[in-house]
Amino acid sequence: MRLTEVENARLLAQLRGLTDEQWTAATDCTGWTVRDVAVHLIASAQAQANPAEFARQVFTGRRLTAEIGGSHWVDGVNEAQLRSRTSWSTMMLPEAWQRHSAAALKARRRMPAPVRALPLLPIGTGLGVHIGWQPLGYLFDMGFTRDVWVHRIDIALAAGIPSELTPITTAGSSPTSSPSGLDAYSGSPWPPTSLKRSSSPSRSTRGGCATCCTGCGCPLSSAWLRR
Repeated sequence: MRLTEVENARLLAQLRGLTDEQWTAATDCTGWTVRDVAVHLIASAQAQANPAEFARQVFTGRRLTAEIGGSHWVDGVNEAQLRSRTSWSTMMLPEAWQRHSAAALKARRRMPAPVRALPLLPIGTGLGVHIGWQPLGYLFDMGFTRDVWVHRIDIALAAGIPSELTPITTAGSSPTSSPSGLDAYSGSPWPPTSLKRSSSPSRSTRGGCATCCTGCGCPLSSAWLRR
């Protein structure tokens, strides 16, 4: 979780430095602005910290998936997150991220190993890769950290600002290993020789980032492919 702490802090610094114009910039996440990406990450942190909120987002999102033309249930979850937070102003988002990401990290650290091992996540198939049912640890140990990492890059590109991508040495991560074990799913060595953007058919017109949250097809999100 040391890597998660670093990523959370880097995102906080990034959000605090955004201008009004940058908050409204379109990102490579289909249909999402920088504000939408930040709201998604904060809503995700809220779900990590509160099982009832996690269940609410999944239940509401599943009902929305068909309505928005999503191809994966996470599309609906993303939509539910944004629809229920339309009143949030950009001014409040950095503080909200700081508070909720801290609560999420605390909850993730306290999750017992037997609970992490429960195969309760129906990830399914995406972009031709079948992942199937995964343990909760798939998201709580790796997926949520990956989500913050990749969306920092989304925000940096949209806002036209640098993104800090220096490798760090932590438990389970070293300068020659991918963040949160991502190379285990990418099938490509780490560190990469290049970074390129790719469109993802799993994204709905409003869903933004189904693949980065589920890991379907590309472990570095629906857009960041290591080659």
